[in-house]
Amino acid sequence: MTPRTSVPDAALTGLRSGFAGEVHVPGDPGYDEARTVFNSMIDRRPAVVAQCASEADVTKALAVARDQELEVAVRGGGHSVAGMALSEGGLVIDLRRMHAVDVDPGAGTARVGGGAVMSDLDRTTQPHSLATTGGRVSTTGVGGFTLGGGSGWLERKFGLACDNLLAADVVTADGISVHTSAYENPELFWALHGGGGNFGVVTSLTLQLHELPEMNIVMLLFRPENGPEAVRAYRDVLESAPDAAGGGCIYITGPPEEWVPEPLVGHLVCAVLLTYAGPRAEARDVAAPLLALEHEAEIVDTLPYADLQCMLDDPPGMRNYWSAEYLDGFPDEAAAAFCAGAATLPVPTNCQHVLFPLGGAVARGPADYPLPWRSSPWAVHPFGVWEDEADDERVREWVRTVRAGMMPWANGAVYLNFIGREGQERVMAGFGEEAYERLARVKARYDPDNVFHLNHNVKPAVAMV
Repeated sequence: MTPRTSVPDAALTGLRSGFAGEVHVPGDPGYDEARTVFNSMIDRRPAVVAQCASEADVTKALAVARDQELEVAVRGGGHSVAGMALSEGGLVIDLRRMHAVDVDPGAGTARVGGGAVMSDLDRTTQPHSLATTGGRVSTTGVGGFTLGGGSGWLERKFGLACDNLLAADVVTADGISVHTSAYENPELFWALHGGGGNFGVVTSLTLQLHELPEMNIVMLLFRPENGPEAVRAYRDVLESAPDAAGGGCIYITGPPEEWVPEPLVGHLVCAVLLTYAGPRAEARDVAAPLLALEHEAEIVDTLPYADLQCMLDDPPGMRNYWSAEYLDGFPDEAAAAFCAGAATLPVPTNCQHVLFPLGGAVARGPADYPLPWRSSPWAVHPFGVWEDEADDERVREWVRTVRAGMMPWANGAVYLNFIGREGQERVMAGFGEEAYERLARVKARYDPDNVFHLNHNVKPAVAMV
């Protein structure tokens, strides 16, 4: 499809008539802000950005896209590293105005607008001492995060975000509103548990909440030469820790924060983060082997979960390139390879070289969801974040080198929210072959023309080659 540069005035007039949100086209004062996404490497110019404020707005925008033959992109938080929230010359259904979160404390549920971000959800549930698994960045969109599976700090305790999805409202490609749950349109409901935004525009989600009266962290900083010992110790701790424990090992550039010793600022450091969804005394007991190691700085603190969610937030306007490998195990040799990947981390940048533990409630979750990576005990996530365009190739090469270094222990499965466009084979690896075929049949029913293809795409069964 050839990108459009404009839409006929009559079509725009029709779209704007009765539209509760705002419509932006090139030249409008709000257009450039409306097309800015998390990854500053993405610079696309949609013909129309429809900032929807209601389900009716979504339906109307889809109708205009269909009539004008405009490629459709759906934007929630805009965190896709590949910029899938934007279409060059197409129509963007921007859900950010639909960000309301309604909590039912008695039922322990939250109804979340399709454009809400993690901070909207976390700040609303926190006064009730309730929470659910969320992304590790406060600006991540709840919708895309959950539909892709949803890996976060609380996953070992409460399962993946999609494991907590109770219901969803979806506007399909033909403008039909569909409510889905375990009892209504169950096959579509199944597909939303990891199948991403392939099946329609999800305008609201109902999520299970859990009691979380106390959240604690133990954060330790190590010099890079002590990193391998710290990584192995963290592995040993987590392999026997209760489900309440989580966190990760993260090689980073020492930030200019008060708690970071001045000699480490601007230099490679190994940060070990133990998160604990429970009492501080228990967190200290679990972390005791880590605290006994020689380290340069430590934080042991009780803090609101919503504040923990902000700890890894990056400033806006950064360039991004990420990937991941999921591992069947993490023996000493794998730990050495992980640490070797940190030795080439571009410093000073905002890049993060991350080891995440899975297991617990993640591994015990429903086995039939299209999430073959959930049985992996460990994940390595090279997270390239930088500012200077001159660093583009060296960061991308670093990410590729890290992946290659972990291949002896990798199982091939991958959490698609952690990667960009890496080809159809990786998409298949994100769903699993059998699940992909089932997703393709659901796709054929709800989106036979593949209108929603700006994602980790599942092709409709009738169109599969």
